[in-house]
Amino acid sequence: MTRAAHPTPLEVTAGHDSNPARTTGGRGSAVLIVAPELQVNSDWERHELTANIRGSYADYPSVHFADRPLMDARINGRIDVTRDTRVDLETRYILSTENPGSPNLPAGIAKLPIYTQFGGTAAIDQRFNRLDVSLKGTVDRYDYADSLLTDGTSFSNKDRDYNQYGVQARAGYEITPGLKPFVELGVDKRVHDLTPDRFGFDRDSDGIAPKVGTTFEITRKLTGEISVGYLTRTYKDPQLPDLRGLIANSSLVWTATGLTGVKLTATSAADESTIPGVSGLFRRDVGIEVYHAFRRWLLGTLKVGWGLDEYVGLDREDKRYAASVGLVYKLSPQMQLKGELREVWLRSNVSGVDYTATVLLVGLRLQR
Repeated sequence: MTRAAHPTPLEVTAGHDSNPARTTGGRGSAVLIVAPELQVNSDWERHELTANIRGSYADYPSVHFADRPLMDARINGRIDVTRDTRVDLETRYILSTENPGSPNLPAGIAKLPIYTQFGGTAAIDQRFNRLDVSLKGTVDRYDYADSLLTDGTSFSNKDRDYNQYGVQARAGYEITPGLKPFVELGVDKRVHDLTPDRFGFDRDSDGIAPKVGTTFEITRKLTGEISVGYLTRTYKDPQLPDLRGLIANSSLVWTATGLTGVKLTATSAADESTIPGVSGLFRRDVGIEVYHAFRRWLLGTLKVGWGLDEYVGLDREDKRYAASVGLVYKLSPQMQLKGELREVWLRSNVSGVDYTATVLLVGLRLQR
């Protein structure tokens, strides 16, 4: 059978954002965010099935342009074929909007355009004593809704719709309990519905990303994974230069004490672009979070983030910075009061796109 693995939470947050549109000199607005969540987990001796559905809606009464829905729904399954053979399955559905301030947005837009991503993953993992080998296949579909303009007309985004197919092979060797270095090779193909796009470019592409890294589980103090590699994305259109560069990915948790912990995250990605002559957006992000329990009922967090966006084919670099402090006050096992002060900046070598935003939020999280 299946059962709820955790209490079902609902979070309601209110506050103020000084620049929700993320533009130079943008106006501020109050904000109200409602975020429900559902988590379900199987209760089986073998195999596993989990479902996690998270949704939210952010409403900005003074800047409705920035209103944003979000849904992230994932169903994961694990089939224990034998003691050393495992099959992992995932289906996913994501609904979101283009980021405010994105150069992919057309001029005169009235609302952020919605996009959806849905797809699946199938993987098989085989263990040979200390050697662990896995093979994974993925399929994802990206659909963009039309953009609504301020004059009441709409602008088609059909040329942004595409399918992505990927394969990933990985081999890891457990040197000692808790330390497993690995090598990995990932390849993928992106095929757009319409070619060429609105500006006459064929944006179909092929990507390849070899990586080396290791997983950690050292005395349960340090857990997670870190890797480095090199990404190459080749575009079908000879007018679009290849996207190349070093990549780093990590998800590490260091439990310094029973009260204090540190999280380190890093991601690298090659995002699509609609800018004429720009192959894609090479995004790199690094974040550090420090959390500390002052009391059993009072938790504090400090977060610092840095990001770099390189526009391949255009002499533009955007540097993103973020810092925040937060407190969680546990009123009861079913109720938490939360507060956060966040500051975000973008600094670019292109004039007219820099922005700063200050966000103050207070929320109530209910669990039952």
